[in-house]
Amino acid sequence: MGKGVKAAVVGSVFAVMVGGAGYGAFNIVSALNDDGGSGGSEVKSGPPSGDEVEETSGKFFAAWEKGSAASASQYTNNNAAARALLTEYREAAHITGVRITPGTAQGATVPFTVKAKVAYRGTSEPLSYKSSLTVVRGRTSGKALVDWKPSVIHPELRTARDALVTGPSATPPIEAVDRGGKVLTKDKYPSLGPVLDALRAKYGAKAGGTPGVELFVRHDGDGSPDTPLLALSKGKAGRLQTTISASAQAAAETAVTKYANSSVVAVKPTTGEVLAVANHREDGFNAAFEGAQPPGSTMKILTSAMLIDNGVTSMNGPAPCPDDAMWQGQTFKNLKNMKPDLNATLANSFMRSCNTAFIKLIDEDPLTDESLTTEAQTKFGLGRDDWKTGITSVDGSVPAESGPDRAANAIGQGKVTMNPLNMASVTATAITGTFRQPYLVSPKLDDRKLATAEGLRAGTADQLKQMMRLTATQGTAAPVMRGLGGDIGAKTGSAEVDNVATSNSWFTGFRDDVAAAAMTEQGGHGVDAAGPIVKAVLAAGG
Repeated sequence: MGKGVKAAVVGSVFAVMVGGAGYGAFNIVSALNDDGGSGGSEVKSGPPSGDEVEETSGKFFAAWEKGSAASASQYTNNNAAARALLTEYREAAHITGVRITPGTAQGATVPFTVKAKVAYRGTSEPLSYKSSLTVVRGRTSGKALVDWKPSVIHPELRTARDALVTGPSATPPIEAVDRGGKVLTKDKYPSLGPVLDALRAKYGAKAGGTPGVELFVRHDGDGSPDTPLLALSKGKAGRLQTTISASAQAAAETAVTKYANSSVVAVKPTTGEVLAVANHREDGFNAAFEGAQPPGSTMKILTSAMLIDNGVTSMNGPAPCPDDAMWQGQTFKNLKNMKPDLNATLANSFMRSCNTAFIKLIDEDPLTDESLTTEAQTKFGLGRDDWKTGITSVDGSVPAESGPDRAANAIGQGKVTMNPLNMASVTATAITGTFRQPYLVSPKLDDRKLATAEGLRAGTADQLKQMMRLTATQGTAAPVMRGLGGDIGAKTGSAEVDNVATSNSWFTGFRDDVAAAAMTEQGGHGVDAAGPIVKAVLAAGG
């Protein structure tokens, strides 16, 4: 086709587009530019083919290796965000010499390994890490494109506000050690990574070290401490003593990896020292310390304390367990296949985890809407937002409620929220009678004042401990706790969550001077997921 003819055709196309027939015009222009294939007008749909996945990921990797942010971003479904981060990767993080080795694709997902160099002011270090990307079909273009997420560039980039930076570190590094002097590292205890980062951010300057130069992730916007990735000059690490037990931590790390979205905490009841904290989550959130979820029937430890302290009943006193219980227009039921027992004691209803027994008792004199809240705050130190563990933590919430939520709160539903740290502390208070605020770092290091509470009468604590023993040996927790030696006790729980078919699994227990609690999102009953996690930690001891 001659230049004049082609110009005339294009001019006609333009006129057609102005006239509103843009779809046909697009096809003609595509044909003229040799990118329209056979001239078919349909936009592709459906999952990308294997060839498309290989081609798109390959072009993206090639452009990334060349350092061309503009070119690489065109192979993603978020051009602007990808271009900005890829530019930052080169200019702010000073990462060059990128070589990418793709692994075997799993469907549309391609794992890969990055090897590169970080160079800053005359100092350089090799960098190596693994990541993955997924190829999707563009919703409007129909093209195969990389589904853009910051984690494609580095797995520690969790949100669009995270930034990769190389430069002087904000705080000196720390050498965190456990209660026996063993060094705690991210490599050996991966789940401790966010905790160690938080400890460094708070205590790095107090531990006597000096800052170095690092590649790190700055988590702007969410209050999280920087995540160090690579040290170019290490500076001097300050030694930081923690309360962690290396053996308990190792057991916790292994146990949570068996269940997705799981968290566990172990504490020493006679001191409040945190012996282990572990999370198995993709988002890096320390749900063990900062989570806020209904704790299900593990809450019955606290509710039982309220009933005993207020003289409503006692361990051997009445707590009938009917099939259902009505409270202000709402019907509460028990787990399937639980036989009613109208002659049950509190100990029997506790170890069987009978919901209706607790619902029936919460309107007895002198109980009010505030009774459970008062018990939580004054006896167990919960819900006052005053725990100072050494890092960010949440100390639970037990709001005073009227109506159906008052009843739901008593069985760990409604508006009550806890995390494994809180429930491990509840167990510790229940079996010792004394509230000792959990902590990871000695308060002597920074003169912080730990929270205090009244604790429980000796008689109340004795009854709670005995009921937990019965639950571990004869009740709902027995299948999990079987085989553990020493003085043991436990309480199971499962918590329903709105719009989620499977309950969250909760479990808390003690063995001698170790108390532990775990939660697994959508884990089912307490014995299904959280229970085995707790058992593994208790078996390791302190």
